[in-house]
Amino acid sequence: MIKITLPDGSVKEFASGITPMEVAKSISEGLARNVISASFNGTTVETTTELTTDGALILYTWNDVNGKKAFWHSTSHVMAQAIQELFPNAKLTIGPAIDNGFYYDIDFGEDKISDADFKKIEDRVLEISKEKHDFVMRSATKAEALELYKDNPYKTELITNLEDGTITFCDHATFTDLCRGGHIPNTGIIKAVKILNIAGAYWRGDEKNKQLTRVYGISFPKQKELTEYLELLEEAKRRDHRKLGKELELFHFSQKVGQGLPLWLPKGAALRDRLEQFLRKAQKKAGYEQVVTPHIGSKELYVTSGHYAKYGADSFQPIHTPAEGEEFLLKPMNCPHHCEIYNAKPWSYKDLPKRYAEFGTVYRYEQSGELHGLTRVRGFTQDDAHIFCTPEQLDAEFKNVIDLVLYVFGSLGFDNFTAQVSVRDLSNPDKYIGSVENWEKAEQAIINAAKDKGLNYVIESGEAAFYGPKLDFMVKDALGRSWQLGTIQVDYNLPERFDLSYKGADNQLHRPVMIHRAPFGSMERFIAILLENTAGNFPLWLMPEQVAILSLSEKYENYAKKVLNLLENHEIRAVVDNRNETIGKKIREAEVSKIPYMLILGEEEEKNNTISVRKHGDAGKTNETMTVEAFAALINDEVNKSLKQF
Repeated sequence: MIKITLPDGSVKEFASGITPMEVAKSISEGLARNVISASFNGTTVETTTELTTDGALILYTWNDVNGKKAFWHSTSHVMAQAIQELFPNAKLTIGPAIDNGFYYDIDFGEDKISDADFKKIEDRVLEISKEKHDFVMRSATKAEALELYKDNPYKTELITNLEDGTITFCDHATFTDLCRGGHIPNTGIIKAVKILNIAGAYWRGDEKNKQLTRVYGISFPKQKELTEYLELLEEAKRRDHRKLGKELELFHFSQKVGQGLPLWLPKGAALRDRLEQFLRKAQKKAGYEQVVTPHIGSKELYVTSGHYAKYGADSFQPIHTPAEGEEFLLKPMNCPHHCEIYNAKPWSYKDLPKRYAEFGTVYRYEQSGELHGLTRVRGFTQDDAHIFCTPEQLDAEFKNVIDLVLYVFGSLGFDNFTAQVSVRDLSNPDKYIGSVENWEKAEQAIINAAKDKGLNYVIESGEAAFYGPKLDFMVKDALGRSWQLGTIQVDYNLPERFDLSYKGADNQLHRPVMIHRAPFGSMERFIAILLENTAGNFPLWLMPEQVAILSLSEKYENYAKKVLNLLENHEIRAVVDNRNETIGKKIREAEVSKIPYMLILGEEEEKNNTISVRKHGDAGKTNETMTVEAFAALINDEVNKSLKQF
């Protein structure tokens, strides 16, 4: 007999050799009908895998993230089979699940694949799916695997790097693929599929290797879900931050400047500055001190912190100075610099906590194929801060940061989120630095804080930073997409690596605990997500231009300037459009620019010292006439309601 621990903490005994599907049936037939994947002791397994030891079992359905991953990974196998049949000369490489769907990298050789082939591939996938083929895992020797793929240099390279005795294949129908596992029970569960697009991708992400064709797809257990997803996809295209950023004149990319290095235009720079000032004000109230650190640092700094060992290969090449042997790196993180600021003088426990904040620009070399607008760039600014505190202060400081993150989200309309406690992958300890004892303390501190603050949280294994666990805020936007925005991390390791200390009440030196936090994450990514979430209709307090003053003709230029001055006296941001154009064209252009309010000025308004107010998106509604003072009060009241005090 073996003991199986279920997610609710209950323990059940079964005969050795029982499968996850049989465990599901023992709980309920309804659960068994919906289970499509499982994990045992933290490792993904098939629903047909025989369990022979005690352990923790999690059963996944389509509604679970890991269930979707298994579903999409399985569909990538079926798509690969369909493509292999339609393009016999194609050489398959790898086909993983991703956040939304899956892809398969393929060398089509002399053949060409285009949009016109998508329907044929989809139809063949559905034909194979209807035949309800089981996904079956089997082991193979290294020699057998190499023989099977002797004509495929990509699979051969993968197999060469594997240990004999660890190689497995997945079979379904007449198709076999090199695979570690993680599949749904059979192809029949796949009811709807869509090939989304194709793109170039270098083999193993290396620009020196051959460029392959990456085929992206997505699948669902119901046609209705695919239809709804495609509708959301169309809406996402309309909200694409790259498109809106160009229309609203916020940012620009230049090949001459370099890929992944955004240029902020005047309106975008004003938007960024407003976000910075918003957070600076809250941080000042919370006791943070502003610091500034350089854009480069000695290589030795990042060797000490551990960043060079973990990320050195993915960083920009070292900068060599005229002095022999002197090397600098573009700053990949702000935390080592802040550790050295703390180390600038001795501290007593009475001085702590110290809270250092910086809008620090950092640089990381992302592959060109992975760059995407503002969400994946090579240079970005973090709203970074590091808190150095005593162990006794950790709980209160961590909770205060949670309050700050919630204030930021509330002021910007991000109400739908889950807190994710990101912990170590216990099966891969080499990914992390520091002692097990410190990791356990840090993880428990985060879980306790999340519980005490009443957060809706989940625990995700393997998502921790290399130096410590973290609390990530996973925000759902208007399209239901999940994004990781704010993050708070507990770190016992960097204080040790930098030999940080403070003198305690016992007159002895002690090690501080370090909290890393960034409510926005990065300014670039946060603005991109905010832009798509709001479709460019930012909260009124944040809009670069809150009011457009539209005169019916050039005759009212002086009155328009008078209204502008009055609004500016009330700290309302306005622009005057006094061009010799029709009022209809001016209104249309103001609508495209997402300006929240338009003030129409003509003879009646000038004579009565009033304005005619039109709100963005209120086409067909009668404009409201009022005084400038009444309008200013309306605007400031709206701003105050959305921008609560911290």
